[in-house]
Amino acid sequence: MKIISAEQVHQNLNFEELIPLLKQNFSRPFSMPQRQVYSLAPEQSENHDAFALLPSWNEEVIGNKAFTYFPDNAKKHDLPGLFSKIMLFKRQTGEPLALVDGTSVTYWRTAAISALASQLLSRKNSQHLMLFGTGNLASYLVKAHLTVRDIKQVTLWGRNAKKVSKLIADFSILYPAVTFKTSVDVNVEVATADIICCATGAKTPLFDGNSVSAGCHIDCLGNHMTDARECDTTTILRARVYVDSLTNTLNEAGELLIPMAEDAFNKDEIVGELADMCKTPSMLRQSSDEITLFKSVGTAISDLVAAHSVVEKLAD
Repeated sequence: MKIISAEQVHQNLNFEELIPLLKQNFSRPFSMPQRQVYSLAPEQSENHDAFALLPSWNEEVIGNKAFTYFPDNAKKHDLPGLFSKIMLFKRQTGEPLALVDGTSVTYWRTAAISALASQLLSRKNSQHLMLFGTGNLASYLVKAHLTVRDIKQVTLWGRNAKKVSKLIADFSILYPAVTFKTSVDVNVEVATADIICCATGAKTPLFDGNSVSAGCHIDCLGNHMTDARECDTTTILRARVYVDSLTNTLNEAGELLIPMAEDAFNKDEIVGELADMCKTPSMLRQSSDEITLFKSVGTAISDLVAAHSVVEKLAD
């Protein structure tokens, strides 16, 4: 059994290959039971420490991702908040195949899924990306979205002005053909955005849904809690809504659960899951004026596909 490090993951993944590979695999048969997320201190409302298990399998490989989430690690222990490992087994025999660093895979597959959803739902002529969030995912998301759309401008919003400035300086060097700007007035900028990507720890909506322009595509991927959300009810009601996994989003995503609790939105209004989107082009964007929204909480099958890709490359 191979043990694959984060460095090996980064060396062997790229978005030009990973995005179409994910689309291909979501179009094929796979199994993905509901993931299990366990609160490690359920009696403490302010403690969000958690442990999770995400199983999946397809015709080639079986996988189970295990991760720990300790959001106060950086502040209390100067450690990352997320640690993760992915165990892979051969589908035909059940033999252990590899133990892959899951944290690095998570960055790659999360950004790749975000970009895949944009490739499927955003207008092909989209040029202005508004990115909410300056965490570890930010650099992956920018690179992934630039892979699928000819983005000319990226507006970056974050709570920490220094982090925003540093990222914009770094991005401007890496992508000189793209203009990078700091967000000054969120609702003004949202009104001019073709694609809005939210990757934050926000507990309350980041922008006014009334400000979203016709034809915009919105991607919410930062929140995994039932009582928090990155977009408001207005945004959900104005949009044609898609999800990565119906089971998981209806168990975890406040973006959908809060409007449902308000009796403003019904789960039957969700157009489909990512697997449906990859197989059925007719269910995608219906017009250039339509607002589309993709809510992602993460899928075990995308972890499995990305991790297995690394294993196969290292075997060559």
